[in-house]
Amino acid sequence: MAAQQHHLMMFPWLAFGHLLPFLEFSKKLATKGVKISFVSTPKNLCRLPPIPADLSDRIKLLAVPLPLVDGLPENCEATIDVQPEQTQFLKKAYDRLAEPMEKLLQQELPDLILVDFAAGWIPETAAKFGIPVAFFSAYTAATLAFLGPPGELISGTLRKTAEHFTRPPDWFSFPSLVAHRPHYAPTAFKNLHIPDISGLSSGQRIAKVVRGCSFVAVKSCKEFEGEYINLVEELYQRPVLPIGVLPPPPETIQESHSDNNSSWSTTFLWLDKQKPKSVVFVGFGSEYKMPIEQIHELAFAVELSGLAFIWILRKPLADTVNLLPPGFLDRTSNQGIVCLGWVPQIEILAHPAIGGCLFHSGWGSIIECLGFGHPLILMPMVYDQTLNAKLLAEKEVGYEVPRDIDGSFSRECVAASIRRVMVEAEGEQIRVKAAQMKNVFGNQDLHDNYINKFIQHLERFKNQV
Repeated sequence: MAAQQHHLMMFPWLAFGHLLPFLEFSKKLATKGVKISFVSTPKNLCRLPPIPADLSDRIKLLAVPLPLVDGLPENCEATIDVQPEQTQFLKKAYDRLAEPMEKLLQQELPDLILVDFAAGWIPETAAKFGIPVAFFSAYTAATLAFLGPPGELISGTLRKTAEHFTRPPDWFSFPSLVAHRPHYAPTAFKNLHIPDISGLSSGQRIAKVVRGCSFVAVKSCKEFEGEYINLVEELYQRPVLPIGVLPPPPETIQESHSDNNSSWSTTFLWLDKQKPKSVVFVGFGSEYKMPIEQIHELAFAVELSGLAFIWILRKPLADTVNLLPPGFLDRTSNQGIVCLGWVPQIEILAHPAIGGCLFHSGWGSIIECLGFGHPLILMPMVYDQTLNAKLLAEKEVGYEVPRDIDGSFSRECVAASIRRVMVEAEGEQIRVKAAQMKNVFGNQDLHDNYINKFIQHLERFKNQV
């Protein structure tokens, strides 16, 4: 395979839920000999995990300074740095990268640019240099299918109100549960169809990328959502290539284990003392900024469940004194552990004591959890998470926590959901199905073969251009 002849440029959206999949894809391709130019802003590049030494000659990190934009706080270069309402200013700054990207392309001429959903201007810029573009989606195929074809993304003629977003769209040709919860539907409708301060809606951005691309690569596999992958191909009228779910290689876990330091040894010693599959892993990622009221209700819920837990809690910028309910840590000292900030999440999920995961339904975390066969307790918060949760419920590998009409949740419902999935008879089918998913999401050979097929497609594509 003449993979070393390929030079691809990666240009992800400025969110770590996008930057990291692009980087993982880059690593997988680089191991096959593909040369990668990975483009982002200086601060984001500094925050990425280090490139493995054996790939450093094939992955080149290229910085493009983010232009200043009124409304975007200084030194904010990713969604993790801003409040949700400020994301529109980040998109406006992102659009102004067109000029520095054009200068970069005068120096670097890749065979292909893999671009994210937000950069609708890239196809036009790339065309000046005769460079083809592909759309790499970090979202599930089910999410792309739900959003719809390019024409609908621009016009919104078939779904004119938020209420339409609470049910599967008419273009679904098979039974599906994928839709937004009522409380989030208005936000989803606004994001997709109403232009923000940048002058574009998310739907318009995706449509411009799809119409300007030669093909689509999606971080997924046919074994899990083949019907949705086929539907996206039909909706986009473009070849859609699943590239696998990019599972972390086994050596990552082994290396992490060997690097355990004193700060984590206590946590793993505690896990070692727990019964197999008895501990619920709780984590809502680094992007979602959970209000203190929700944190407290969640704390009461895990306590009320009576089950052992390990809770990875995002460390807020503000004072942490009142982060948890008064007396919570004392009352649960024998029940669980709360970890603030970064943790070796993959290694924790790999521990035999973990028996289920309560989380936000982000696609990256889904892949990690199902890679170890863990059943899922689903509490989606924003963006595509609500669609992912419905997909997981449809596949019977997770159970979504019941919510009130306004999206709020009670400790009683969360606690009951944890027990249902972890220990009660009602959750047996979920536990069985999730365990079976380990053979898909944790199958290194399967997903490595998807990367090989992608490179074979590059060979054919290059000969056609």
